[in-house]
This record gives sequence, structure tokens and C-alpha cells, in this order.
Amino acid sequence: MPGPVLHEGAVMMCAHGGVATPVAPVPTVLVSGMPVLTIASPCAIAGCAFIPPAGNGPCITGMWIVGSMFVLCNGLPLAIMSGVSTCIPTGTPMIPAWAQTFVIAT
Repeated sequence: MPGPVLHEGAVMMCAHGGVATPVAPVPTVLVSGMPVLTIASPCAIAGCAFIPPAGNGPCITGMWIVGSMFVLCNGLPLAIMSGVSTCIPTGTPMIPAWAQTFVIAT
């Protein structure tokens, strides 16, 4: 499914409201003047509100599992808004709230 390409300035959150910040965007490819994210670009999560009674939380990092199928950057699929992600250690998805809309990847 096509979706806008995610980048360093994209707004992403964990399912519990924590803010996800890209740690390693690709500096050589830019969209809207910002480095893009591939599925290998981890995100650090701060402010996750999930505090379970025992183990498995709060969200610490996030990764994209499924990204673009046909558009690659450095041999890796791009992270896109319609992709699939997961937070570690909770296993809940990251939710992209805003990203540039000029570049769409499939």
C-alpha cells in the first residue's frame, strides 16, 4: 500500500503517547530537506505512559518491520506511513501522526 515517506522531522508516537525520535536517518537522501528513514532506522521513544504491574514496558525503541515494496534507499525499503512497525519491549505499533506528503512510495 502506498504511503508518504517518513523522515527525520516526522511526528511518530508509540501507542501509549510516547514520542518516537529517529536515531539513524539516511543523510544522503532528503525529502522536504530532511533525511529519510529506512526500515533499519531505529527510533528512540521517550515519555511512554505504559507502566505495567510486571515486566514488558514502557516502550523504549521502535522499528519499522514493513516499508515500501518497490522503492529502496541504500538497498533497504523506505519507512512509510502505511508501513508496519513495532515498539520494544511492548510489541505495540508506532503511530505516525505527521510527515511530508510530497513523496509517496509503494
